[in-house]
Amino acid sequence: MIDPKAFVDQLAANDVDFFCGVPDSLLKELCSCVVGSLPADRRLTCANEGNAVGVACGWHLATGHAACVYLQNSGEGNVVNPLLSIADPDVYSIPMVLVIGWRGEPGVHDEPQHVKQGKVTLGLLEAMGVPYVVLDADGDWSKQVDALLATMCADSRPVALVVRKGTFAPYPGVKLPKRFVLSREQALEAVLDELDDNDLVVSTTGKTSREVFEIRERRGQGHANDFLTVGGMGHTSSIALGLALGQDHDVWCLDGDGSFLMHMGAFPVSAAVAPANFHYVVNDNGAHESVGGQPTVALDADVPGILRASGFDQVIEATTADEIRRAMAMLRTSARSALVIYTDPGSRDDLGRPTTTPQQNKQAMMELIGSSREA
Repeated sequence: MIDPKAFVDQLAANDVDFFCGVPDSLLKELCSCVVGSLPADRRLTCANEGNAVGVACGWHLATGHAACVYLQNSGEGNVVNPLLSIADPDVYSIPMVLVIGWRGEPGVHDEPQHVKQGKVTLGLLEAMGVPYVVLDADGDWSKQVDALLATMCADSRPVALVVRKGTFAPYPGVKLPKRFVLSREQALEAVLDELDDNDLVVSTTGKTSREVFEIRERRGQGHANDFLTVGGMGHTSSIALGLALGQDHDVWCLDGDGSFLMHMGAFPVSAAVAPANFHYVVNDNGAHESVGGQPTVALDADVPGILRASGFDQVIEATTADEIRRAMAMLRTSARSALVIYTDPGSRDDLGRPTTTPQQNKQAMMELIGSSREA
């Protein structure tokens, strides 16, 4: 395994002295090291991976140095445009090093949402003309890094370090303060208490969907009413909007603050066209909970104000189960309304994962909707 601090120090010794990106579970130890060991003016947790590439471009313009952009391979899609239309040698020729967590590596068991992305991770880099190496944690990784950075500097171009599961050694995690009454799972319990058999749920990626699944299991309920957005972080509200526009069931979008921040431009669109059966609920615990608990900026931002400015007429805030229940009743009877729930970060150590496949999840919901139309 690679010591995360030694890795960060080696990049810094090569004038890669700014770190930005979106946290990833395979890079959890590295991300914790970045947050825990670097000063605030040398690191930035970005809203999405494309934002991070933009920041890296600006850093180079200002300093002449390269930045490190860290991301899960699912974020490759978000970096394609700024990499090819800004940083590429055919355009502005801006050096940076991408550190990419390789979820779904072929031959390594992973969750279904990572399988396709894992297959095409290296091919996407090749198609974009980004030189890369897969870090060898058991070999002379420092020579790999030096050689790749030499290419970055010589050609003034983006390069990539691809990181396998288990590459980085443990590093003390980020400890965020406890501020609120409820955990996310307790808040979800209170939300689901207020739903009926005709309500549909679209839950965000990561632990939110895992907790929704387990709550339903504990209650002996089925899962046909729930679309678990296991991938595509940041697109939960858009999926919920399309679902609400296409049928008459009430649709409850259960989002998270990291997802909310990732593609915030969706909210003015949602508010402008949302039908009365669209209900938006966001859990704000100020953390990228599912990939290591690194902080987001959501608790320092005015999330309710952003929703109001986007066109939501009524935005309710809640910190207790009773406040959630009262708010849910108000959301059900009013259009363009939203609920912001503040919870503490953290989850159960024994939290499981959905036992149904994404295709089964999709088919069950479509059958439920189809049967209600026929009735």
